Amino acid sequence: MRRIAFGGLLLTVVAAAPALPVLGRSAAPVAATYSDAGLESQLARVYAEIEKNRLDKALELTEAMLRQYPNFRLGHLIKGDLLLARARPIATLGNAANAPADRLADLREEAVARLKGYRQKPSSNAVPRYLLQMQPDQKYAVVVDTQTARLYLYQNDQGRPRFVADYYISHGKLGAEKRREGDKKTPVGVYHVTASLPRQKLTDFYGSGAFPINYPNEWDKRQGRNGHGIWLHGTPSDTFSRPPKASDGCVVLANTDLDALAKNLQPGLTPVIISNEIEWLSLDDWQKERAALGKAIDDWRSDWESRDTERFLRHYSPKFKAGKQGFDEFARQKRQVNAGKEWIKVKTDNLSVFRDPGKDELVVVTFEQDYRSNNLSNQMKKRQYWIREDGSWKIIYEGAA
Repeated sequence: MRRIAFGGLLLTVVAAAPALPVLGRSAAPVAATYSDAGLESQLARVYAEIEKNRLDKALELTEAMLRQYPNFRLGHLIKGDLLLARARPIATLGNAANAPADRLADLREEAVARLKGYRQKPSSNAVPRYLLQMQPDQKYAVVVDTQTARLYLYQNDQGRPRFVADYYISHGKLGAEKRREGDKKTPVGVYHVTASLPRQKLTDFYGSGAFPINYPNEWDKRQGRNGHGIWLHGTPSDTFSRPPKASDGCVVLANTDLDALAKNLQPGLTPVIISNEIEWLSLDDWQKERAALGKAIDDWRSDWESRDTERFLRHYSPKFKAGKQGFDEFARQKRQVNAGKEWIKVKTDNLSVFRDPGKDELVVVTFEQDYRSNNLSNQMKKRQYWIREDGSWKIIYEGAA
């Protein structure tokens, strides 16, 4: 590995994150479908010039970046080091005299996270495992990876997720997997944007706006998780970005990034899936998993129509619970209701299927249900949670969405 005075500084920073490609080595090529616009691409060009020992060019690019993002603190730190490098070798990122150690550590972490996000983009043939089926009116989906401090935006292309953009984010000070109020962690699970709060209704702390999500969801409540007020939001007007772990549990973006993202968010519709580490699938494996779950859902619908109650109940987990009703009460009710049916027809429209990124093999299924029978007809938007038990998918919760 070639080391130069200022380049060594950056290589030292990168060495703190073993999974990150070392600067100077060729990383896996980024597919042309990924956008290279934005801050990370500019930082990468600065780093590349430093590695070539072209420090004046690196300084020129840094100054151009700061004209575009004047309150980007990491950029100012890099500029300062580049100016110092004219007089003496630099050993590490951030050589300002008497600079607070905690502030420098935060900026170093941000530098590593941003570079890692830029250099380790997933293949164009990989999709997040969680986006198995988007309903037609869900135009976009958001997937957050707390481990890499990255948010990915996907477009709904006739049910298949297609990459649009990705952004650096900050998340909970104490990591992910939120369990209780005030634990300073970001939740992991399948959520939806519930509202759009404009800047005018917020304090400056939230930046250019906020989008609350429905934490805790039905599954969180069943697991005893509590808390509230988990939002996607921006940064104060004097702050471009925050360190990777800096919020009390929210997902925080630079205001410029939030503004770009906001154009694609639909309150009440857009899914926000927060993971501790994204699982990526090839398109072939994604199609297989999607087809298997689609068959399980259709078998459930078909067995309901059959009026064979015992066959229908085989789709439900013994641990099923909805409200105060457990499996035994639910089964008893279904047997009584089906005894009075001469025929049943069930349609499921606008289906979405999202795999939960938590430790349980869990899938969140939402659809518009049109139920008709000889003595009752109704329509509702239903949400089910399916869990994998003994190799089969079973419904463990269902209710109105």
